[in-house]
Amino acid sequence: MDRENGPRVPARFPGGNGAKAEPGVPAQRNGRTTAAGGDGERPADITDSVTTTSTEQPSHGGLRFGVLGPVRAWRDGEPVPTGSPQQRALLAALLLRGGRTATAHELIDALWGEEPPSQALAAVRTYASRLRKALDPKVLVSESGGYALRTTALDVTAAQELAAEADRLRAAGDRAAARERLAEALDLWDGEVLASVPGPYAETQRTRLEEWRLTLLETRLDIDLEVGAHAEAVSELTALTAAHPLRERLRELLMLALYRSGRQAEALAVYADTRRLLADELGVDPNPELSRLQQRILQADAELARPVEEPAPTAAPVARPAQLPATVPDFTGRAAFVRELGARLATAEGHVMAVSALAGIGGVGKTTLAVHVAHEARPHFPDGQLYVDLQGAGNSAAAPETVLGSFLRALGTADSAIPDSLDDRAALYRSTLDGRRVLVLLDNARDAAQIRPLLPGTAGCAALVTSRIRMVDLAGAHLVDLDVMSPEEALQLFTRIVGGERVRAEREAALDVVAACGFLPLAIRIAASRLAARRTWTVSVLAAKLADERRRLDELQAGDLAVKATFELGYGQLEPAQARAFRLLGLADGPDISLAAAAAVLDLPLWDTEDLLEALVDTSLLESAAPGRYRYHDLVRLYARACADRDEQPPSEKEAALSRLLDFYLSTAARVYAIERPGDRLVDHLEPTSYEGLTFTDRHEAQDWLYAEANCLLSTVRQSSSTPGTLRRGVDLLWASLDLAESGANSREYETVATVLREAANKAADVRAEGRAALTLAYVHHHQGRFDQAEQEAAEVVRMTRSVDDPLPTCWASNARGAIALYQTRHEDGDKHLTLAIDEFRRAGDRAGEAAALCNLSRIRLATGRKEDAVRMAQQGVDMYDEMGHALRGANGRYALGLALTESGQLAAAGERLREALAVFVDCRQRLWEGMSLFRIAEVDIAARRYGAAAACAEKALTVLRGIGGDWRRGQVLTVLGRALAGIGQSGRAQVCWQEALDIYEGLSVPEASEVRALLAPRAAA
Repeated sequence: MDRENGPRVPARFPGGNGAKAEPGVPAQRNGRTTAAGGDGERPADITDSVTTTSTEQPSHGGLRFGVLGPVRAWRDGEPVPTGSPQQRALLAALLLRGGRTATAHELIDALWGEEPPSQALAAVRTYASRLRKALDPKVLVSESGGYALRTTALDVTAAQELAAEADRLRAAGDRAAARERLAEALDLWDGEVLASVPGPYAETQRTRLEEWRLTLLETRLDIDLEVGAHAEAVSELTALTAAHPLRERLRELLMLALYRSGRQAEALAVYADTRRLLADELGVDPNPELSRLQQRILQADAELARPVEEPAPTAAPVARPAQLPATVPDFTGRAAFVRELGARLATAEGHVMAVSALAGIGGVGKTTLAVHVAHEARPHFPDGQLYVDLQGAGNSAAAPETVLGSFLRALGTADSAIPDSLDDRAALYRSTLDGRRVLVLLDNARDAAQIRPLLPGTAGCAALVTSRIRMVDLAGAHLVDLDVMSPEEALQLFTRIVGGERVRAEREAALDVVAACGFLPLAIRIAASRLAARRTWTVSVLAAKLADERRRLDELQAGDLAVKATFELGYGQLEPAQARAFRLLGLADGPDISLAAAAAVLDLPLWDTEDLLEALVDTSLLESAAPGRYRYHDLVRLYARACADRDEQPPSEKEAALSRLLDFYLSTAARVYAIERPGDRLVDHLEPTSYEGLTFTDRHEAQDWLYAEANCLLSTVRQSSSTPGTLRRGVDLLWASLDLAESGANSREYETVATVLREAANKAADVRAEGRAALTLAYVHHHQGRFDQAEQEAAEVVRMTRSVDDPLPTCWASNARGAIALYQTRHEDGDKHLTLAIDEFRRAGDRAGEAAALCNLSRIRLATGRKEDAVRMAQQGVDMYDEMGHALRGANGRYALGLALTESGQLAAAGERLREALAVFVDCRQRLWEGMSLFRIAEVDIAARRYGAAAACAEKALTVLRGIGGDWRRGQVLTVLGRALAGIGQSGRAQVCWQEALDIYEGLSVPEASEVRALLAPRAAA
């Protein structure tokens, strides 16, 4: 909320719009809560809720009022003074009567209750006079011995309208819009209602409006669960149940959210905690709804795990995916295969799930046939058709879990309901397909293992698979071996593309063309398309070109090489510059390539490069993956490399092209590193480059580039390991891209590539490169919680880099060893390593490194009880970072400072520093440190006895750290979450968390296990 300009209000904020406000706030009547305006005649009781209309109560001069917080008024966005607390109490009493007149007696009773002062009537008149001057005489009027306010521009009225609209939208099935309206209504609250307003009336209204806020909040959370956002709701519900422990509806929603998040034990623990609390505090049992929910959870009720279905009148239709690619209009031949496969798929309507697998050499037309058959079979599968290219012929085949995620979304499953593991996704996929008739086309599969999780599990569904290998190990599959076309079919396909008139005039030449193509459908289609696009050519010209064996392979072979004869024709028609681009771009290993990276490979300006690439797209030798990005089909890439081996002159140009690409990535990554870490000396110690990379003026733009290029960058690093001349630059590129390991987004691939480079450097006896590669591995192991491996690698770094006088990795390794020693409680070793690192960084003139080591040393000093030293060193590190404008590492410094301040008892300052760090980590996409900051904030909240807030932060930390940071850090967060839950009386959930943490620690054989056993011991004894 803007304290100066008033609350944020929706466009429908009452006042001048002519719309009648809907009743919605409960009104207090004789000690009971009813719906305002719902019982006919209204008594003249000033505790009634607001029920005004804008036609009866027009707004004046842009006046707006707020009571859902401090009592305030604004005119055209500017605050209007509302006077003393008693004067504000009078204003609130009039505002909440909805324009009806309040007698002087009623106002005196509202302000002072049963013991008014002797001059109460005079005081009321004085307050009213002052308000009339501050507001508008036409707004505050005197009548019938009392006063009335003529306005509808009140935040309560706006909230009523929003709540009523949310009810209508929810009833109509539009839950997303209903949630938005409720969120808008809840945003109108700004702290305590009628804050600092005295009097019995204000107290009554304060209680009533707070109860209404909680009801709206429960409704919004209920909608969250209905739409499947249960994982996101757990954190908020945990905090709310801590703040309102006896509110059973919140407990019920928390149980449901936990159960749907796969946390059944915690859900049952919530019930146990609630039952014990109600018995202790009120002497009652949980309400029937809560008890029924517990029983359904115990029975693993399948319906309970699903979000509520949409209401029947406007229910969203069941998702019926129609993902099949378009069938080619000139599909030719294959009649026997079409009948065979069609009949097989039709059996899926009976008692078995049909699986058919097509195998054949590349370019034989497997995909074309499968798509055509699938379209023919659509009437048998009215519930939809799924399609995916599994990219099995390349080096990076699609992961089954990724495909299952895409399929589940296409089938209508919300992202939040999709589990993480392959087995869980496969099970949910089969459950979702149960009772449906869906056809699944799995194209370009690598092997049977890749597709098994993607197969439906019930009758009524069918799967159609294409692959280059014959899947004899796919149990129950109907196998089809697809051969090349017959001469008649091949000629028919050629004629349909080129045109009957041209072919009839040169039939023999046309037969020569399809024979030269080996009757391979893809080859025929490419050749015919070329001829169709060149009206000046004759069929004989094309036949003569294909007859030249220099333009095609001497012999067609099985597998990938069989397609080369087809591509030879297209390649032969390229201009020299186009052909060079085609050859050289195929050398890069990445899944695709950006325009800027392609320009580096070709050593050409961007605009010239773009012209060449678009020309290759036009010839179908290259695909446009997205604006500014290009990719090869996997077979075309192999063919392009074969062309480079055969045609590139001088041969050294191939190595030069890849060297330029490596330079481009190293130069650009160094600039990303520098813009994120001003003052850091790493960029001064990298291998020199001869090709300029991109420049950035904005840190976010630089980050976007790094993460968008992550896969291509790491592929280039891996490729550099095969050549001694590029190995060192590849290692340095990996070092400069360390953010990819820290963010968690690409940490697994980063580790794999680092391992490859370390081995390559060892094999090449390049100690300098090996030391730097080992350094990146040390950091990866550190971030993943594998501290023994991290220490081993870091020690090796020190040994190797000192032997070759490479000082910066030595500094980094000493710093890393100190941090690792901290986690392993080897504090004396840690102090020694970090003191050495500080000296080494100072000698190297690396202030950023020195600051990092100081912050780490602060944590060692903190662990050994030297709290003042810890605060001083962390603050020194933060100051150094701030002087350099080093936001990201400055956040690491604030993280360390927050820990030191927490242990020193300076909890408010600790929370501020940690939240400052959290904001930077979120902005920089550092998920590991985002999660750890949330974890540390939870520790601060526990120290301050804010257990509900601590539980919410710890829940968020668990979500953020999912899949990164390692099990050790997850154990830390679970331990703190258990402490927070115990603090809010949810001891059952606390024990579940501690037991999971104990299992982790015992599996890792770390000393933290004894701490958790101590937490569990008293409860076990009880």
